[in-house]
Amino acid sequence: MKILITGQHGQVSRELQQRLADLGELIVLGRDQLDLADVEQIRQQVRAQRPDLIINAAAHTAVDQAESEPDAAFAINAIAPGILAEEAKALGIPLIHYSTDYVFDGSKSTPYTEDDVTHPLGVYGQSKLAGEQAIAAVGGEYLILRTSWVYSSHGKNFLLTMQRLLQEKPQMRIVADQIGAPTWAGTIAHSTRALIERWQAGQAGEWGVYHLTARGETSWFGFAQAIGEQLLAEGKPCAQLEPIPSSAYPTPAQRPLNSRLDCSRLHQQWKIAQPQWHEALRECLAQQH
Repeated sequence: MKILITGQHGQVSRELQQRLADLGELIVLGRDQLDLADVEQIRQQVRAQRPDLIINAAAHTAVDQAESEPDAAFAINAIAPGILAEEAKALGIPLIHYSTDYVFDGSKSTPYTEDDVTHPLGVYGQSKLAGEQAIAAVGGEYLILRTSWVYSSHGKNFLLTMQRLLQEKPQMRIVADQIGAPTWAGTIAHSTRALIERWQAGQAGEWGVYHLTARGETSWFGFAQAIGEQLLAEGKPCAQLEPIPSSAYPTPAQRPLNSRLDCSRLHQQWKIAQPQWHEALRECLAQQH
């Protein structure tokens, strides 16, 4: 099986490369080989490679930056996924694509289901939603996996930033009124592999949109506390943490206060369950050593 993976150095892509290596031939196209802002290049690459499966693990994920460069965000997050869907459908192969909790505005008091009304607050969420809609409009066999608060041992993410800052500063103020599930990129890759294996075994559930996050919930403050506890357990310095509201930490892009996603449909349709967020964090931290 030939699996084409977009994005090379992204958090999810790197975990996919590790976990899917024995499933077949991985064609990993980074920015140098595939500019997702170039529609013709996308078509040429897919037609040249003729894969059996496409996984779109690349995205414009700079949430605040997207506010000032909407064209770039929409080219990569909205137009490119639609083109990949067209090419996948033409080849008669599935497309797996990752989306985000930012398609919702966070005003709901309970976890979001796949059927809830979308209402993104900023350009990043708008561009990701437009990508979902472009894929759905093409049809064919596709999985759109919405996830949240992604972290790993590489790249730019909350875990690595906190591990550094908590050891450098005496005190830190962390937002405590945004609630979600920190989701390890390793968990996403592990679940993606399970989905591929079910499809290969003829046990596929329905194609479409699914929520895929770790189980449980916390705030950014709670996530920072968990990271700090690990530092202290290792005898490292750790800043004093102070919880603050989002209003005390203004950013160019507004964040949803409720980022909780209900993942029960993925379990019902594809028999795939996720670990608790703190268990996955422990596993990720153990791999750092």
